[in-house]
Amino acid sequence: MRRTTFKLPLWVAAGILTATTAAAQAPVVPNVPQEDAYQLRALPPQEAQEEAETAVPNRYLETEFLKERGIATYGWIDAGIGGNGWGSPWNGPITFNDRNWQGQMNQLYLVNEKLLDTEDGGFDWGGRVDLLYGTDYVYTTARGLDANLLNQTLPGQPSWGNRYYGLAMPQLYAEAGYGDHAVKLGHFYTIIGYEVVPAIGNFFYTHAYTMQYGEPFTHTGILDTWKANDQMTVYAGITNGWDNFSDPINILGPITNTGYPGYNSNAAFLGGVGFKSSDEKQALTICTTNGNELANFATNAVGNRSMFSTVYTNELSDNLTYVFQNDNGWQFNAGTPDTLNAAQPGTAQWYGINQYLFYNFSETLVGGMRFEWFRDNNGYRVYSGLRNALFGVPTSATGFQGNFWEMSYGLNWKPNNNWIIRPELRYDWYSPDHMKGPLPFGSNYDKYGQLYGGCDAIWQF
Repeated sequence: MRRTTFKLPLWVAAGILTATTAAAQAPVVPNVPQEDAYQLRALPPQEAQEEAETAVPNRYLETEFLKERGIATYGWIDAGIGGNGWGSPWNGPITFNDRNWQGQMNQLYLVNEKLLDTEDGGFDWGGRVDLLYGTDYVYTTARGLDANLLNQTLPGQPSWGNRYYGLAMPQLYAEAGYGDHAVKLGHFYTIIGYEVVPAIGNFFYTHAYTMQYGEPFTHTGILDTWKANDQMTVYAGITNGWDNFSDPINILGPITNTGYPGYNSNAAFLGGVGFKSSDEKQALTICTTNGNELANFATNAVGNRSMFSTVYTNELSDNLTYVFQNDNGWQFNAGTPDTLNAAQPGTAQWYGINQYLFYNFSETLVGGMRFEWFRDNNGYRVYSGLRNALFGVPTSATGFQGNFWEMSYGLNWKPNNNWIIRPELRYDWYSPDHMKGPLPFGSNYDKYGQLYGGCDAIWQF
């Protein structure tokens, strides 16, 4: 069994080492949950099984019949409240906790899974189904599955609920493994980035701009994970694009720029590589996706969408951990003339840097800071009141060409094995490239910055 000297509790590890941070892992700490290891952090299957064998919260849905067959059934409830200093009904572009001083049941989350176990070098099979009910559902739907196709109502509008509460199925896949390889086939979370959709996978209640506006949430396709050796893991696969289950690229009709390479396909490459040091105190993961997307609904034009994300973690001491993330994305033929660079008209760009610092005060209390800069270079990605935009509410504002900054402070307190309490204080500010159009904060979209405070509680079952 794998062991490290990493001292932070494992229930915090998913907030520190999530998504693609496959290298630096948490220790085996008694009586703490395994935090959905493989699916949240893209662990190789051998390591995922080791994580699953560590102590977990009390699981009230488990039965001996399923456990004997290697099937786990569990979930959590995440509920909280938060608000902004302006009294605006929405917390601007902050998500997922976007409603001002209104209690939200963000996630009632259910998981049914069979993890792979290829420790002996043989063959094994598995799979997973996730269901998410709550206010967070609108942010993790996929077109053609739990969101409308582009030719219905509004592009990507969720179809299993209303503006506030509904149901999503963020994962539905089968998996096969042999030796050092594991292959997913179906609908699954992205390997890109640092923060994730499941509440138990994040330190903070709110999310970074890079995660919400700069990255895909889910893919549908096939993905191979290869544990090349103890220090390197490689990912490679083909997907159907960003947050898409079955939407063909010409769903709105004939593509107008048929001379564009691959104009009739939204097949995309998804891949990356993760490294960790021999002492497992440092990790570096770089992931990318590249493929065509319907870039401009007004002109029905296709363009390449590419991005790559770098995540670096460093255990500076037994109690202190640092995380660095950089995202860079491009959308060609976006239909947003670049006022800053006339040589690239119609190309949208977004990029940013996140930095996290976590300090372990005790086995039950951890403090964290997040400092982020995110740039929407062409006003193409960020919405203020994204939930409103998805349901056609006219008060949504977009087109924020400029720089977003945010600083978040928070605590994670775990009073027992099944509960996590996450208070948070955050300040956002925005520096526009020009004075045209709305601002992202305030009731009348007229404020440059915003103070936010909130807290949620997660109960695992």
